[in-house]
Amino acid sequence: MNHRTSKTFVTVDAVVFKKTTSYIEILLVKRVNEPYKDQWALPGGFVDQNEDLKVAVNRELEEETGLKGIDFQQLFAFGEPGRDPRGHMISITYFGFAHSDANVKGADDASDAAWFELDNLPELAFDHADIIEMAKAKIY
Repeated sequence: MNHRTSKTFVTVDAVVFKKTTSYIEILLVKRVNEPYKDQWALPGGFVDQNEDLKVAVNRELEEETGLKGIDFQQLFAFGEPGRDPRGHMISITYFGFAHSDANVKGADDASDAAWFELDNLPELAFDHADIIEMAKAKIY
């Protein structure tokens, strides 16, 4: 019998929107570590052993930005090989809305956290631009 050990990892990413009086903003974090060090990305990270996916996305969001209490809905599973240079990562993505007065601060493996106007985003790490486009289609 051939037994193989998977080298596939599960991650979660959070697409958090915030409505202002004139536009919609999205929450991004600046990465501390490679790959894509110092680039903006969605908050997220690896799912811990025996951790529920929704617990993982809320934990990662709070660790990286201080934000909690988002009512997340699952968006999609992104698993194309090569989307992450570290190996085969499958990201279960979630989206939700923060309160209009939500403040954030970069922490853990995020050197900064900030709200960006949805139609004026910086260059993003990984395939996060594609993830955001799919999430935008859900809210418009």
